[in-house]
Amino acid sequence: MSTSPSRAISVLTIAGSDSGGGAGIQADLKTFAAHRVHGLSAIAALTAQHTRGVTAVHAPPVAFLRAQIDACFDDFDIRAVKIGMLATAEIVDAVVDALAQHPELPIVVDPVMIATSGAKLLDDNALGALRGRLIPRAHVLTPNLPEAELLLGRAIDGGAAADAALAALRALGAQGVLLKGGHLHEGDEVVDRYADAAAAFTHRAPRLEIDGHGTGCTLSSAIAARLALGDDGAAACRAGIGYVHRAMRDAYRPGRSDVSVLGHLGRLAP
Repeated sequence: MSTSPSRAISVLTIAGSDSGGGAGIQADLKTFAAHRVHGLSAIAALTAQHTRGVTAVHAPPVAFLRAQIDACFDDFDIRAVKIGMLATAEIVDAVVDALAQHPELPIVVDPVMIATSGAKLLDDNALGALRGRLIPRAHVLTPNLPEAELLLGRAIDGGAAADAALAALRALGAQGVLLKGGHLHEGDEVVDRYADAAAAFTHRAPRLEIDGHGTGCTLSSAIAARLALGDDGAAACRAGIGYVHRAMRDAYRPGRSDVSVLGHLGRLAP
């Protein structure tokens, strides 16, 4: 007699779609697959983009976004949620309201605000909703330097300022914060800083000479996958940083620009 396999662990990404395949939902699903968890998606924004920039953004109706989220929770064993690009305050509110039905789930918030090309991906009203409603629900918040500066309303111009910013970001209400160091020049190293109520660490790695696309999406998705598999916040962030570093070493250039897409194939997590 044959037996059916047990229900797989799933991770849900609520984010924007990247038509160029290097970031957003597309990067999230590749990352989930590499961690051997089932990837689900609720598309909060459609972007027309390639390796040279974003040319258009379209937000689907909020009711349809909510229908996507509800459909996922109705059928799958969701163990963690990753949240990326949410373009408007209305979308932020809809996502927070949907996730209020699942208060036990760990949520990773990647506060996507500005594309690598410099294109603005978040409207002005959404910033307040992000600060006031979504970040306090986050298990891990993963801003880069420009995002942290927008959230805090001040410049971060060195290592001491980054240390202070980490504490200020935690005061916004997230359980843990990983402040990414790729945009901060601290010599030949990239310095990532993490803190929660129980643990803190600084991760240093050599700066790779790669203009990578989708690194933030990939990192937050890897963290969500590790949380779904049982890691705590600090362990999930360490594992996520390692995954991104390996995928950057395998990066390749699919477009006409010098921007590289992370290499997920061959980066299967143990």
